[in-house]
Amino acid sequence: MRFGLICLLLGYVLSQFYRAFLAVLAPTLAIDIGATPQDLAFASGLWFLTFALMQIPVGVLLDRAGPRRTAATLLAIGGGGGAAIFALASTPGHVAIAMALIGVGCSPVLMATYYIFARVYPVAVFATLAGVSIGIGSLGNIAGSAPLAWAVQAFGWRETMAGMSVVTLLVAALIWLTVQDPARLETTQRGSVLDLLKIRALWPVFAVMFVCYGPAASLRGLWVGPYAADVFGADALTIGNVTLVMGLAMVAGNFAYGPLDRLFGTRKWVIFGGNAVGALALLALWGVTDRGLWLSAALLALIGFAGSSFPMVVAHARAFFPAHLTGRGVTLVNLFGIGGAGLLQFTTGPLFRVAETTTANPYGVLFLAFALLTLAGLAVYAFAQDRTD
Repeated sequence: MRFGLICLLLGYVLSQFYRAFLAVLAPTLAIDIGATPQDLAFASGLWFLTFALMQIPVGVLLDRAGPRRTAATLLAIGGGGGAAIFALASTPGHVAIAMALIGVGCSPVLMATYYIFARVYPVAVFATLAGVSIGIGSLGNIAGSAPLAWAVQAFGWRETMAGMSVVTLLVAALIWLTVQDPARLETTQRGSVLDLLKIRALWPVFAVMFVCYGPAASLRGLWVGPYAADVFGADALTIGNVTLVMGLAMVAGNFAYGPLDRLFGTRKWVIFGGNAVGALALLALWGVTDRGLWLSAALLALIGFAGSSFPMVVAHARAFFPAHLTGRGVTLVNLFGIGGAGLLQFTTGPLFRVAETTTANPYGVLFLAFALLTLAGLAVYAFAQDRTD
């Protein structure tokens, strides 16, 4: 089981890489295939959208077919195949198709890990294990920053993506060979996502999940690159370093959130306080958009750190799930998190286009929009029922 979990975490490392690497490739793709920031926002949004839409069928597959076959099959076909298409892309449309396929491939790996945690390990340590998983998986976020910039400079972006396709297929094979499915639940109970939606206590948790991940994911995965290049004239290596700083902060944030529910005896207020800090950092970045690259990088790092409450939010929701709907439960929560991030990818592209023609600070408009969205989600979450294990 332990080696199988390690292989699933390798799959999640790839998932983090694929959701974040476009920011570094943005200048290169603009030159080689004419991809604009709006094109990449659309492609990145497709990754999140297909990932989110897959959560409902993935939840059913986890409960019925088990994590091994679900994760290995989808990662191989979607992740490996999508990366290969990306390596051959000659238009922004090809990049969009590739990102949609990669989103399908990445959709089950973290939820397969969480499913095993929820079924095999004590409930009291779920948040810690979930946070450690994302912390380790966020190495992919780091790999999609400065190391990716170095690889592209040394080998070319097509060769780098072809190599990523091979690596993805190898990890999928390891998952197939090593993951052990938990024993099937002997129960006559039936249920669906609709039964989960009837649990009123989950609704405010869904609201905060919808907004807590999207701003950090959108900035790290897409807008940091164009922002640093357009406002500060940063080259690819500098962008890689800025995204590395933000990626490291997100890794640290995931580890930091993990044990806080047991330390403070609350999940709700840990989540609320952390995301409030993130909203304040976004407002600060709005106010100092062009004051200095490394001041902005420091604020982006704080946003990444504070915006890493994802595993704690999943743990909060997990406390309300019936056991026989565990797979569908964790994937439903993930749908709101990834779906929110995907909608932000789609909407920030048009918002930026409008802001470019109406204001001298279009990136500031993005930062303000992210802050207001986070505050709106927190206003709903303030009415949530706290629960720990």
